[in-house]
Amino acid sequence: MRKLRNHVIGIDQGKVQVFSDFENNGEMWSGTGARSRRVRVTFSHKFKTKPVVQVSIDMFDMDKDTNQRADITSENVDLTGFDVVFKTWGDTKVARVRAAWLAIGEAKGEGEWALE
Repeated sequence: MRKLRNHVIGIDQGKVQVFSDFENNGEMWSGTGARSRRVRVTFSHKFKTKPVVQVSIDMFDMDKDTNQRADITSENVDLTGFDVVFKTWGDTKVARVRAAWLAIGEAKGEGEWALE
């Protein structure tokens, strides 16, 4: 369990299109085997300490004739943002994916300053 030591808690959220490979016959749609796509998300405000980030698939469009395999996670979380990473494998054909995310962590309060 993470315990927050600050009385000001920041919550930021959003959605991001991770990819759309159907139109251009990209690797997520036409490829096979292990594939991944990474997109950087920037928070609306900088956190005071590294936040906890939850990522989920908000929309997916996959071919019905292949197995539907998907893994989505957050990586490289820092004070200003993180990477959404989507992975698939085997014969799965993914046309497009949109991710939803939620970040919760300590934020700077009004009038709070620090020497940097």
